[in-house]
Amino acid sequence: MSASALYNGVVVHKRVRPVQHALRYDVFSLLIDCDELSQLDRRLRLFSYNRFNICSLHDANHGDGTPIAAYLRGIVEQSGVNGVERFLMLCYPRVLGYVFNPVTIYFGLNASGNPALIVYEVNNTFGERQTYVVPVERDAGSDTLHQSCGKRFYVSPFNSVDGRYSFHITPLEDQITIGIALHTEEGPLLKAFFRGERTELTDATLARALARTGWLSVKVMAAIHYEALKLWFKGLRLVQRPRRPRSAIAYMTTRGDNVEQ
Repeated sequence: MSASALYNGVVVHKRVRPVQHALRYDVFSLLIDCDELSQLDRRLRLFSYNRFNICSLHDANHGDGTPIAAYLRGIVEQSGVNGVERFLMLCYPRVLGYVFNPVTIYFGLNASGNPALIVYEVNNTFGERQTYVVPVERDAGSDTLHQSCGKRFYVSPFNSVDGRYSFHITPLEDQITIGIALHTEEGPLLKAFFRGERTELTDATLARALARTGWLSVKVMAAIHYEALKLWFKGLRLVQRPRRPRSAIAYMTTRGDNVEQ
């Protein structure tokens, strides 16, 4: 049985200071087994790998532009985490040739199918990308993963490169929740989550998801700029964009500490 799937859901963002602001949009995400990309290309008529289609996934939009599966194997070797056998990636697809993924999440699974390593690939609207590689350390008695790492990348033009991300991820089952929060020394700043329901990845489910959300990729980018304009009118002002980190990949320990600059 294929591990790849489609999740229909909503994305919600909440800013708690210095002004309050919230947004909610219908979206869908693909959960892709990175070793199945070529098979999905052959099986689906509405999805292609490295080719134009209504929905597609291209190596050029992820990682360092090389084949995704090989890129992720290189990350595993550098991370020092043992037992990762395959990766699932949760992302927005290209729709009619265009895509913007604020965050792509790669789940490095062990032989039992449990996450041993999570890779968070963050993009900003300036064409820059930063990747956080975080080993999994499970909490006793909980199936939900809790992770954290220091922020080191300019994302929102209203926020400086300060603070710490915390992540919570429920199991990749019939329903999932991916939560991300940003805290600074002054306290909580932003909270965001994606909540979705799983369905089989077929041409029919892709068509229904597109009918529900419209031109998803353009919708995501348009929403980012629309919400930024509303924040501007609420009184927020732009923070100067610093030079990006020298390394595009930051490897963390199980405590979420940066071990490579």
